[in-house]
Amino acid sequence: FSRESKQGGAWMSSYQGQDRVNGNLKPMVVNVLNYTKAPAGKPTLLSYDDAETLFHEFGHGLHGLLSNVAFPSLAGTAVSRDFVEFPAQIYEHWLGQRQVLERFARHSDTGAAMPKELLDKVMAARNHDQGFATVEFLSSALVDMDVHSQPNLPKGFDMGAFEKESLARIGMPREIVMRHRPTHFGHIFSGGYSAGYYSYMWSEVLDADGFRAFTETGDIFNKDVAKRLRTYVYGAGNARDPAEAYRQYRGRDPDPKALLEMRGLADGTSGN
Repeated sequence: FSRESKQGGAWMSSYQGQDRVNGNLKPMVVNVLNYTKAPAGKPTLLSYDDAETLFHEFGHGLHGLLSNVAFPSLAGTAVSRDFVEFPAQIYEHWLGQRQVLERFARHSDTGAAMPKELLDKVMAARNHDQGFATVEFLSSALVDMDVHSQPNLPKGFDMGAFEKESLARIGMPREIVMRHRPTHFGHIFSGGYSAGYYSYMWSEVLDADGFRAFTETGDIFNKDVAKRLRTYVYGAGNARDPAEAYRQYRGRDPDPKALLEMRGLADGTSGN
């Protein structure tokens, strides 16, 4: 639960990484969250976004827990920025499946499953405003790339003017603002994502296409696909090139169209 002295947000931390060099050490992983605790006598309830965060961080947790390599420097989440969000984001997909929601999204008092009409609304709402969300994210990612492509920032550098020029080059709609303005964009200045904020969207390409490996079989719990996911993604750490790891899991390179279709920005049946 959140508290005044606790850092905000949610993350996975590793107390001990998987390691076969120094005594076959088993991984020890923790997920940290910040949920709002209910008043005394009341159950603490999670919104859909809360539950999605839980699934996301547990995906990172699995990446650490299922690591199966020799060297600790290659274990768990010690992978390239392009790949580290993929194991977390693909795990989010199971939350959005009817089989999971029907089982776990239950009324806190009666225990009844979510009514079908409400479940239908939840499923339909997942693509609400995705055009807006995609633009606000991509604008942040492109400005991140622009600012970190500058060889030297002069004294008195005007970040506001730079942002305006950068957005003008990509034709940013005036009705939409960046997801994060540069002056408070901690991710790209102190959070380790310098020139790498795009990786969240790239990971969505991977997770959208990667989850289809399950849905194409008609079984979101297909054991053969799950075994490949464990072996070549969750267990592989950085022991092989991420592109090769994905090909070994999926059998081919990722298809970016899967992201457009997942976000409702392309027709999955007509090919438009």
